[in-house]
Amino acid sequence: MRKPRDIDAELRTLQDKAKSLKARKVLQLGELVTATGADTLDAETLAGLLLEAVEQQKSETREGWRRRGAAFFQRRARSPKSPGGSAGDDAGAATDGGGHGAR
Repeated sequence: MRKPRDIDAELRTLQDKAKSLKARKVLQLGELVTATGADTLDAETLAGLLLEAVEQQKSETREGWRRRGAAFFQRRARSPKSPGGSAGDDAGAATDGGGHGAR
């Protein structure tokens, strides 16, 4: 006879994993802000800029931003002595954060 599943334990495990992934995403977004130099902007300006980007409907504008962002990550990956961490750390941020702008 099969052992019954502990649904509550599985649910707790999934919730813990989701919490961990969310924390990692927040950390990577912070690293992205710092890596681009956007941490020099005040919070209101940065928030306004991001809101404008999210609301942007012109696909050609968004595609231009995407290309510029991809070039930024390629430059950082090629320069291993870039300030703020290793090139491997930045590549992870590009992979995880890259799909959020193409909604």
